[in-house]
Amino acid sequence: MLYINSLILIFIMIDDKYVNMLQEVGIISITVFIVVCAVLVAVGIAGAFMAFKYGYSYRRNFAEQKIGSAEEEAERILAEAADKSQKYADNIKKEKLIEAKEEIHKLRSELDREIKERRSDVQRQERRVQQKEDTIDKKTQQIEKREEEVQKKLSDADKVREEVDRVKKLQMAQLEKIADFTESQAKDYLLKQVEETLVHEKALLIKNVEEQAKEEADKKARNIITGAIQRCAADHVTETTVSVVALPNDEMKGRIIGREGRNIRTIETLTGVDLIIDDTPEAVILSGFDPVRREIARRSLEKLISDGRIHPGRIEEMVEKSTKEVDNIIKQEGERAMFETHVHSLHPEIVRLLGRLKYRTSYGQNVLQHSIEVSHIAGLMAGELGADVTLAKRAGLLHDIGKAVDHEVEGSHITIGGDIARKYKENDKVINAIMAHHGDVEPKTIEACLVQAADGISAARPGARRENLESYIKRLETLEEIANSFKGVERSFAIQAGREIRIMVKSDAVSDDETVLMAKDIVKRIENEMEYPGQIKVNVIRELRAIEYAK
Repeated sequence: MLYINSLILIFIMIDDKYVNMLQEVGIISITVFIVVCAVLVAVGIAGAFMAFKYGYSYRRNFAEQKIGSAEEEAERILAEAADKSQKYADNIKKEKLIEAKEEIHKLRSELDREIKERRSDVQRQERRVQQKEDTIDKKTQQIEKREEEVQKKLSDADKVREEVDRVKKLQMAQLEKIADFTESQAKDYLLKQVEETLVHEKALLIKNVEEQAKEEADKKARNIITGAIQRCAADHVTETTVSVVALPNDEMKGRIIGREGRNIRTIETLTGVDLIIDDTPEAVILSGFDPVRREIARRSLEKLISDGRIHPGRIEEMVEKSTKEVDNIIKQEGERAMFETHVHSLHPEIVRLLGRLKYRTSYGQNVLQHSIEVSHIAGLMAGELGADVTLAKRAGLLHDIGKAVDHEVEGSHITIGGDIARKYKENDKVINAIMAHHGDVEPKTIEACLVQAADGISAARPGARRENLESYIKRLETLEEIANSFKGVERSFAIQAGREIRIMVKSDAVSDDETVLMAKDIVKRIENEMEYPGQIKVNVIRELRAIEYAK
């Protein structure tokens, strides 16, 4: 480091004027310049070394003086600090000893107080235990005293019982001697008498309960059915298998027939309905089993008569137009029935089949109106009995759905209706109600029974179906006459509007097995001698009554 500083000084010492002078002279060579520089560097180094040696010795002496004074000052400070710390430590020690003595005194006081409290609790508990022991001792003494008294009473009771047994044996011996009965014989006799009495009383009780239950059930059933009928009165439209179309004049008959009968053949071919043109003035009769086709033919013929143009082309056009109108009417009637009965979510095909029932009659009763009435009655009775009203209404509305296509599909309307309901994913309960409403299938739900009853109410009441009152009464009288003609019949009653006849037979003249044969014979005579709608249930009843009066 000193070498570098010296070299810098040397270069500084070389003034610019000397360089200029050397350049001007031009005689100074590079060698001389180097020598001069080397000399100067050596002189600088020697001077720097001497200066360094002198400075080092001076700073060393100065540092030793400073260190000596600093050590003395440090020893003095340490001595003062040691004295102060000793005094401070002594003071803290005294304070801590005082605090520890105070804390010890406090803890000792708390411990003494706690010991005192616990000692008092222990003394208190000892007194309670002593009291309980005294009480237990007293109760033990009382129990022992009572046991002695009970034991004494038991011994007295044993003596009394022995005396009673002895007296009882003497009395039984005297009674057996007087009655000439042993104990076992008398017991058997009494049991027999009691058993006979109980059998009689049991029979009377069962009879009374059954009669009371029947009266209450009949009363409630009549109220429910009467209320349902009163709340659901419907007008029935009477339709037949023929329709009459009025003509403006008799000349229209010839136009309807047409040249060589072309017009009438066209109408009959397109509609499937027979036209009867006879001597009836200003009228044409449409005859057909299918009411829908008959309605299409009637509407077409009325349109042709109103239009005046009657020829095969026009006939075909009017028949097509009338077919669309009838289809719309069928759809509307099905929707009307659905909304009127509050039955929703029916398949569109089922709705259409319901509408077709408008043109279907059963013994003069409109089937659609009958189905609506059955739905209402079944729903009302279900509401009174706490059953499913929605299910009862739905099953009642669809119970005769098979009649919409019974002339197109083989089988009874019951089977057809069940197949239709099953095809369009109806509830199993609804299907069972449809299949069971005539008793062909066992009803599985109370709603099915209600639909069956509602169907009977709607169809069997006088006036609902085409049958005058005289023929109705005559049919009932004929049923009773057939039943009364058999030997052993006490009396008979035609009920359910002639759908059922109940026959009471004499129990001493007809046996149980003979009642079965009698029912079959009566059924054969009814089938051979009578004409009736639906079916008739023959119920033969044989009853043995044992009646006694207490006097």
